[in-house]
Amino acid sequence: KGDNGEYVKLGGRIQLQYNYSDPDGGPSSDDVIFRRLRPYVEGSLHPDWKGKFQIDFGKADDDNEVAIKDAYLQYKGFDNMKVTVVNANFPFSREFLSSSKKQQLVERTFVGDHNYGTPDRNVGLHLTGHSANKKITWGASATSASIDPSSDNHELDFDTPVNDKDDWNEGWMFGGRVDFHPFGLLKFSQGDFNGETRATIGVAAFTWNNDDDNNISPAEDVDSVTGYEISGALRMGGFSIDAQYNMFDAELIDPGVTEGIYVNSDTELENWAIEGGYMIIPNKLEIVAGYQSQDADGYTTEWNRTSLGANYFFKKHDIKVQATWRMNEDVEGVPSDDEDEFFLQTQYVF
Repeated sequence: KGDNGEYVKLGGRIQLQYNYSDPDGGPSSDDVIFRRLRPYVEGSLHPDWKGKFQIDFGKADDDNEVAIKDAYLQYKGFDNMKVTVVNANFPFSREFLSSSKKQQLVERTFVGDHNYGTPDRNVGLHLTGHSANKKITWGASATSASIDPSSDNHELDFDTPVNDKDDWNEGWMFGGRVDFHPFGLLKFSQGDFNGETRATIGVAAFTWNNDDDNNISPAEDVDSVTGYEISGALRMGGFSIDAQYNMFDAELIDPGVTEGIYVNSDTELENWAIEGGYMIIPNKLEIVAGYQSQDADGYTTEWNRTSLGANYFFKKHDIKVQATWRMNEDVEGVPSDDEDEFFLQTQYVF
């Protein structure tokens, strides 16, 4: 670090995961993967300015691919506000905005999963700020955002244009959020390590519209999405509870398509989740549980998931081991299509 605040910081996260899947009516399978292998570099040459670049070599959705994550410059010279430009988090979904390294369950629930309506990092202008006492925080973004069309219309999958593929839908997205913290700021993270009472309630909304530049399969290409969120969290005496509801109104370009989540090319995709934990050994051992549900116009019934697990912390979220057992009922809205999953993950953050 220099005399005038110049600095360079190297860091990252390593998440090694074992996962096991046992679907009803099908063979079981398991795998050992680097779920996230994500180094970054951050630095500054001038006061109030910083830049960050982060890349991921991990495996997700059965694919190994190199993906750009954070890639931005940020100005912090305004009172109570930061201005971030280029690829950064869009201000929607409390669970998504809680880093993957600070989650209680090994995998995010429906409400924080970019495969089911929640925006991913996007390219554009991002503003974040807070009131003087930090009891109110807010974010607003105007971005270019991509959707990866689902071959069977079973997903509403947002991604960032910096990792663009030839068949991704392109469009413009605008949105924002406001969070209220009555007992003081509660950051975007899970788990209670200090026992202080903290609570928050937040609302968010966004709209995305296809710009008609990259439509290849109109029966799968998405024309528009509007999303809404209400979320809350509580930390108290070793207990940690997070709850969230999302609703997305999405429309395909071609009319009359009934497939996957859509009926006559429209859907209201609804996700909700509640998850929590208790530190039975403070800052060391936490038991966790969660319940989540997804419904869509094209589903016959709701897709429900119940999760149970435990986390052991060597150095809080920096070094930990997590185990989660997840029970799926009526996968993708198909009655009696059930699946059990087990995740074991070790994490090192540096």
